[in-house]
Amino acid sequence: MIIYESTKQQFMNDVTEDTIAVKIHNQYVQKIGRAAMGEINAWNNSMNYLYKVLNTSSIPDDVGIAIEYRIPATPRRVDFMITGLNEQDQYSVVIIELKQWTEVETVEDADGLVKTVYNRTKTNTQHPSKQAWSYARLIHDYNESVQNEAVQLYPCAYLHNYIQKDNDPLLHPVYNPYIEEAPIFSKGDALKLRGFITTYIKKTDRTKSLYLIEHGKIKPSKSLQDSLLSMLQGNQEFIMIDDQDVAYQEALRLAKQAQSGTKQVLIVEGGPGTGKSVLGINLLVELTARELVCQYVTKNSAPRSVYMKKLQQNVKKSVIDNLFKGSGVYYDALPDEFDCLIVDEAHRLNEKSGLFKNKGINQTMEVIRASRFSVFFIDEYQKIAMHDVGSKEQIRHYAEQMDAQITELTLASQFRCNGSDGYLAWLDDVLGIRETANADGFDFDYDIRLYDDPNELRDEIFSKNQINNKARMLAGYCWDWKTEGKNNPGVHDIQLDQYQFFMSWNLNNTTTWAIDPESIEQVGCIHTSQGLEFDYVGVIIGEDMRFENNRIITDPFKRAKTDKSLSGFKTLYKKDKDKALRMADQIIRNTYRTLMTRGTKGCYIYCVDPHLKAYLQRRLALQGAVVGLG
Repeated sequence: MIIYESTKQQFMNDVTEDTIAVKIHNQYVQKIGRAAMGEINAWNNSMNYLYKVLNTSSIPDDVGIAIEYRIPATPRRVDFMITGLNEQDQYSVVIIELKQWTEVETVEDADGLVKTVYNRTKTNTQHPSKQAWSYARLIHDYNESVQNEAVQLYPCAYLHNYIQKDNDPLLHPVYNPYIEEAPIFSKGDALKLRGFITTYIKKTDRTKSLYLIEHGKIKPSKSLQDSLLSMLQGNQEFIMIDDQDVAYQEALRLAKQAQSGTKQVLIVEGGPGTGKSVLGINLLVELTARELVCQYVTKNSAPRSVYMKKLQQNVKKSVIDNLFKGSGVYYDALPDEFDCLIVDEAHRLNEKSGLFKNKGINQTMEVIRASRFSVFFIDEYQKIAMHDVGSKEQIRHYAEQMDAQITELTLASQFRCNGSDGYLAWLDDVLGIRETANADGFDFDYDIRLYDDPNELRDEIFSKNQINNKARMLAGYCWDWKTEGKNNPGVHDIQLDQYQFFMSWNLNNTTTWAIDPESIEQVGCIHTSQGLEFDYVGVIIGEDMRFENNRIITDPFKRAKTDKSLSGFKTLYKKDKDKALRMADQIIRNTYRTLMTRGTKGCYIYCVDPHLKAYLQRRLALQGAVVGLG
């Protein structure tokens, strides 16, 4: 998606007429949503500097200009692009990362990070050259047309407010590998930047490069489960950008520091699709390569089972077993027995361990005690069971008890749901989880549909699955999982008689349902899908969530008896009705939030309650989305 697109001549006219920021802002509001005043001021400031750079006949008037191009499958936007043909008549794109910075400090003990001021606070962030280089890599990796047409990408960074000095921290030798890939220009370098552009943009391509970037065929985004083996073999499968890279570098620094004797705890908070699991696996690979004893921990067995199945043909079982562990195995571990424990889905941690919840004291405490360095990836809006007690507050409590240094970071970059931060915020608002600024909608690059007939939803998911086995049916746990006759395909758990719709939960409770080709015939629940992702999901919302009296309500009594998520609800209900209902309400809302964010490209929905469907339809119609089929 390109926010502003024009020729160089039109861009120059818009700057001259002092309308450039207004035009960018109007297009931004139309395509994405409201823009912060700081962003509008930045457009005003930066575009005037770029006018000076482009004000030369050596750059043809009819070359292409693109401002605020959103990279596919991410929320990140390229500030400025100039497109044309180079000396060899190849399609050529100069990518310019713009910064308003005035001061920078070198960070020598990290790969490509600097310290600068954000919101009056000094914080680590990517060096502008590394950021520009990573954006160019992402465009190349995701866009097949860029690859097939051999579009040449030339990234650079322009800090027009930044005054360079002798031994400048921005140009420290530690950044040379990235500066060589993406040169950096600062205040007073307008002619140098012009020279960089004219080296690669010789004549117009009649905006063909822009067309290829904006409308080119987008490659399917990589999934963690498919890339795992290559990652464990040391290959870089995912380019970490912005806050993801900052968290990765900080974790490596803390791991090194922990070896010196000071116990370290890192809390990384992030919503669905912000790259928590990718970051965790990258840390596992790198720390293991550094000969540290490191394990990847999940309470939910489904992701571990999928990872293990993906690896079993190429990696010894003993190695796999030593890398991936459940959260309930550390109650008898020795203090500091491990160099690092990486806990994914830390919100799912329990108090006690064991089949009968009678072992240990607290899983959070036991992880911190057992490791010199513990990393907790957490999203408290993904708690989906009564026994889920993992929280930032609890992690801090036990870390302080054990004299551990605590570091907290947040991941904001969205890599699922087609990179749409807006969809997640909208979903939180719609489900009544939290009020957000996206109450009226989001940019609809994400494919969300409502269906009147569950059979049509299933047909569409089956069709999508034929592409690459990456589409699945999911449902709220409102139908009992039948044990008798489970291997008989005539026995169905989920029945919607009105539509003659019949399907079964995953057979034999297999934990590799997410990747088994035959499992497209089965419906997955929260326990077999949390922590995993697909291209498309079809979600059946059961009677446990309805729309009544002009609001969404939840009904724990409509959940299946076989659902363990609400185990303990009825006992608590007898003791404290209000508390039990509050906890169940959060679990049900979180469950559907999690199910509806498993798809990287789309989410198709059928509601058992027609009033809920009508409510969702109204909310979607506000922005003109596809709101119903059948």
